[in-house]
Amino acid sequence: MENKVALVTGAAAGIGAACAKKLASQGIAVGALDLDAARCADTVAGIEATGGQAISLGADISEREQVRAALARLREAFGPVTIVVNNAGIVNFTPFEDITEDEWDLIYRVNVKGTFIVTQEVLPDMKAAHWGRIVNISSSSGQTGAINAAHYSSSKGAVITLTRTLAQELGPLGITVNNIPPGSVMGTIMSEANRQNFNISTDTLAATIPVRRVGEPDDIANACAWLCSDASSYVTGQTIGVNGGRVVS
Repeated sequence: MENKVALVTGAAAGIGAACAKKLASQGIAVGALDLDAARCADTVAGIEATGGQAISLGADISEREQVRAALARLREAFGPVTIVVNNAGIVNFTPFEDITEDEWDLIYRVNVKGTFIVTQEVLPDMKAAHWGRIVNISSSSGQTGAINAAHYSSSKGAVITLTRTLAQELGPLGITVNNIPPGSVMGTIMSEANRQNFNISTDTLAATIPVRRVGEPDDIANACAWLCSDASSYVTGQTIGVNGGRVVS
């Protein structure tokens, strides 16, 4: 995977940071992107400390011109981008009756429109290379729904459907598109918000998972790295459940 370049969104911490570090450990140059480039300083420092290559980038992924500017910096630093991990997203828990249109629009603007914009903007590099890897980080809520999260869970369901559609459309171009819907992953803002929403302790939550532990960001990063590799070239349009054996319908 040397000489490959990846963009990882929402890379300041949690799953995004873990994915960025894992890809960098495999010789991939990484653009670590978050709302503010300074937020990714620790991620980049961690990568560089182990001999990897990375650059901090700042952009609101729902604003196309900001994404284009960030990608221009990444291309200038390392070259064409043929791997993208669409991890950036936001969550909020609100009873359905109380969700405002502004709240609904914000969730969709970041989680769905942002994924759409980033993917469109990296696509020319992948088409030119006749090779590409797109990994979307959705959510188990997008598979099962979630109480007090109609806007969030439906937005992540849209990401899952987008994944399946793009896999069919881009497969002939040598580009694979898959998604990982994390279950309970500690150290992430979304999982902590979910745990608080349902007022459940970590131990109680772990007892409901077949492997009897909650996930770690590295669990998601390990699967992500495989999906970004040549070893997964015959895998596309798939939902890879990294969830400790949680059964979803």
